[in-house]
Amino acid sequence: MTTPQDSPRAVREISVRQVFGLDTDLTVPAFCEPTDHVPEIDSAYHFNHDVTLAILAGFIQNRRVLIQGLHGTGKSTHIEQVAARLNWPCVRVNLDGHISRLDLVGKDTIVLREGRQVTEFQEGILPWALQQPMALIFDEYDAGRPDVMFVIQRILERNGHFMLLDQNRSIAPHAHFRLFATANTLGLGNLNGLYHGTQSLNHAQLDRWNIVAALNYLQPEDEVQITAARVPQMDNAQGRQTIRKMVDLANLTRKGFEAGDISVLMSPRTVITWAENRQIFGDTGLAFRLSFLNKCDDAEKELIAEYYQRCFEQELPEAFMGTMLT
Repeated sequence: MTTPQDSPRAVREISVRQVFGLDTDLTVPAFCEPTDHVPEIDSAYHFNHDVTLAILAGFIQNRRVLIQGLHGTGKSTHIEQVAARLNWPCVRVNLDGHISRLDLVGKDTIVLREGRQVTEFQEGILPWALQQPMALIFDEYDAGRPDVMFVIQRILERNGHFMLLDQNRSIAPHAHFRLFATANTLGLGNLNGLYHGTQSLNHAQLDRWNIVAALNYLQPEDEVQITAARVPQMDNAQGRQTIRKMVDLANLTRKGFEAGDISVLMSPRTVITWAENRQIFGDTGLAFRLSFLNKCDDAEKELIAEYYQRCFEQELPEAFMGTMLT
């Protein structure tokens, strides 16, 4: 490791093996001191090997990294937790339908100067982030409006300058500016009905992303460990046994979704919510209904209640819905 400089924004090289536990000799630049935009470190976070390497490549080599995966897999959090350990400022922008071109680029606003109203250009999130050491994350990248997406296209090139047409000014990216994005569908649109509001992405723009990583659901034992860390009251032998059953049920819903038997699935986020609600209500079945089952279609509740019976050897009232309707 290099010796940190005296400047508060000094950069040093840190070992990927020591900080992230990956079997590699890579080193990654990190800032010596955090700022207000640096995310907090989650000591219980579990790093996926391949996705972590992809994100680190983004920080080390200034690659544009897009992470695709189902909801609840922790795509954005993964980037944030890497940035947190690098003391790298990080800002997330959700590309929902309300984000406009003016929000990204900037617009003229009326301000008071020496008691007089004057028109002044206020920079948007893109030129603001581009000019400083910042990891900018576009969440829900496949939900962005077409006019917004084309604004982003120029900066997808590693050293792409951003042109402010209203100002006749070209902005060069800061040496430590990094760009990431997350998406559920990778620009294929809402094919399975699970992600309403997503768009088909321009493949010329997708081609500009240097690295595309897939973040899938965790191995069952890893998911158990993370849930136990999130709900420490269950981090004991009996609690972990219950969490394993929760994760088994979640995996049944994921297999059922892949097979087309049900239209919803339990994400790791939902499993954690279920465990948290169990602590509130003191009842695993009630917490399951309030955390997940009530979100499901009535026609599918009987099958999902059967999943619950397989894992917990207990019947839910929803298991008899089909009998009641006949």
